[in-house]
Parts: sequence; C-alpha cells; structure tokens
Amino acid sequence: MQIFHSNLLDSFSDITHAFTTKDGGVSGLNYNSLNLAFHVQDDAKDVESNHTLLADTLGYQKASLVYMKQIHSNIVHIVEKNDNFKNPPTCDALITNKIDTPLMVMVADCSPILFYDKKQKVIAVAHAGRAGAFKNIVKNTLDTMSSKFNSVCENIYISIGANIKVCCYEVGIEIYKEVKKLDLDYGVDIKKEKYYLNINKILLKQLLACGIKKQNIDISQECTSCNTDKYYSYRDQKRTGRFCGVIMLK
Repeated sequence: MQIFHSNLLDSFSDITHAFTTKDGGVSGLNYNSLNLAFHVQDDAKDVESNHTLLADTLGYQKASLVYMKQIHSNIVHIVEKNDNFKNPPTCDALITNKIDTPLMVMVADCSPILFYDKKQKVIAVAHAGRAGAFKNIVKNTLDTMSSKFNSVCENIYISIGANIKVCCYEVGIEIYKEVKKLDLDYGVDIKKEKYYLNINKILLKQLLACGIKKQNIDISQECTSCNTDKYYSYRDQKRTGRFCGVIMLK
C-alpha cells in the first residue's frame, strides 16, 4: 500500500494521518486498487476489505471510522456517538475532539482537506470540490471549530491532498460567469479563450482570509488528472473509485 503523509502534520505526535493512493487494495473497479467508496458500483466486500487493510496499516479500529455521504455541500457535522463506519452522516465536513475516532474524506479530483488544532486538540476533514470551494466550506468548518470547540485559527494546521489542478480543470463559460458573480475570478486562468479553474488558489485565499497562517498550510502539488496511474480521477475516468484523506487523535 502506498500512502503519503503531510510533512506539516507529521510533526505532531498526537495525531495519525494519511492520504491514500490507488495502490495496494482489492477491487473490482481496477486491478489491485484501493477503492474506499461503496457508492461507485464496486463490490461491497472488496471495499470493506480495503477499509480493513487501511485501518490495520494506520492502527485504528475500522468500526470507529467516520466517513461521509458527501453531497457537494458546505454542511459541517460534529461527530456524535451514533456516527461510525456503518452509519456515516450526510455532510461534507466532519469535526471531533474524540480520541481514537478517525475521520475520512473521499475524493477523485476534489480536494481532501485535513485540519488539526494543536491547542484544543480538535481535528476535522472537509471535501472541497468546485461546489465546496464556491460555498466556502473551509470557512464553515473553521467557524464551527471556533464556535463549538473554542479553536483559534492561528493554532490550526491544514493539509490539502492531491486534487485536480488548473492544468487539467477546464470549465465552460457558464462556470466562469458563476465565478465572476462570486468574486472568485482570481481563481481562473484564461488561455486561448478557454477557462481553467484553480481550486487550490481559491482554497488558499479563503483559508488566509479566515486567519490561518500561510506557514500552517500544506498543499499537495500532484494533479489527480495528470496522475491516473496513482490517483482516481472522475474527470478523466468517470466511473472510478475514491482515495482518501484520514486523520485521528491518539
């Protein structure tokens, strides 16, 4: 199994985290691939086996994992006692201060975001595709961490895993018009009358506007659409699996 760790988050001994790739699982979608999503017409037993493999690799109990039924919203959910592997909440961000409770975000081009508050010992994950970025899900997540757990942005560290980059994210004129209406046109590159969306640029500006320190933000430079041998890419493959970002307080 090939997984990646954020150098930024690796410096904290009281959390476990990782970003997965396609490598090292069992799946009917792609030979020897670590698909973690149940909703992509894969064999449920294979998907569960992949979760077991990842849990064993990272040292957590699969039953305690909380992932999401993601709907491209800006809904933030604080983990409750009934949230677990068999009962995932419907949302696009999760927050908890419970130890031994891993949180997972699944993606295939969208941005998997991990949050860690080193002072209040709070973690979060967020799923930020185009809709999540346009709806500023990172601000909703940070605001909820602040209001419910007394988090202060200057103490929060954030890692964004591999996602589709501006090189591959061509969008139509209707998306560009929406971007301009939202005052997010700084996140679009125009080349030869074509529009390319830069989600990372939007997310970075939103995080900085919330008060996150630039040195506390880590963003992967890998493009999922350019690296389909390593990552799932919905834009490139349509029917495809999901890789993940996961984080847990120890």
